[in-house]
Amino acid sequence: MQSFENKVAVITGGASGMGRYLAVLLAKMGCNVAVCDINEDELSKTSSMLSQYNVASSQHVFDIGDKKQIDQFYEDVMARHQKVDLVFNNAGITVVSDFDAMPETDWDRVMRVNLEGVINMSRKFLPELKSRPEAALINTSSIFGMVAVPTQSVYHATKFAVRGFTESLVKEMKGTNLQVHSVHPGHVGTNIASTAKRVESEGPSALPTFRGKELSIEEQGRMFKENGMHPSRAAEIILNGVRKKRSRIFVGLDAKLLDLSQRLFPIHYEKTWPFIFLPMFARNQMLKKPLPDLPEEP
Repeated sequence: MQSFENKVAVITGGASGMGRYLAVLLAKMGCNVAVCDINEDELSKTSSMLSQYNVASSQHVFDIGDKKQIDQFYEDVMARHQKVDLVFNNAGITVVSDFDAMPETDWDRVMRVNLEGVINMSRKFLPELKSRPEAALINTSSIFGMVAVPTQSVYHATKFAVRGFTESLVKEMKGTNLQVHSVHPGHVGTNIASTAKRVESEGPSALPTFRGKELSIEEQGRMFKENGMHPSRAAEIILNGVRKKRSRIFVGLDAKLLDLSQRLFPIHYEKTWPFIFLPMFARNQMLKKPLPDLPEEP
């Protein structure tokens, strides 16, 4: 895709993180945007940032895990914007839990949002995207769609599935006007850790430590957000990948190295991670600041 100017982009999970800054950067480039999220208060802050630009924007509060609400969202977007050229399936949640301790309702909720939401959004918007002269479908998987860790079984299940679903679409849409992308972020400073539900196992468990000090759940979430790549920089990488038609977009050097570790050591890749995480933690200190010349978050 050569230019985003005068296009219309739909972005799920637009209330914070990468979704918010995808919307802001696209608006800055002259793209009209429809952002959605279940968090109305935070979505209104994104709306305030978008008002800095002379583009048509709309905000939609709904549950991406509800197919009927997706159907209504599609109707609302088409009534407001008349067309859609890009769809960013960015929304995602997680539950931190051992599999055998996770309530079935929590498992089902993550599956509905992270996987069924992507599938249902893609199914709904695909005919419109295929009707445009050039269009893009961008599905956010994760580096956790490449490698696995404990207590994230449901997140891995969805993100591995999003990767497989998207890469199949890449092949199906080859040679058409529709380019399809699978996005794999590494450590990006978002709210996903602080908003994640945690389920305690019955057995003994210890809180993570940092420099000998136990970290509370709140401290874990804050550290994750404060020490990752700023989401505006992640959004810039994603948009550059769309512009360059890269079907697989890795966000961050850490994501690229973790993927490499899995390729070199398919079973025991985690043994290489200390050599990756320590340098990346230091490098991320240089990437924590937002891109220049963007509106401040309200």
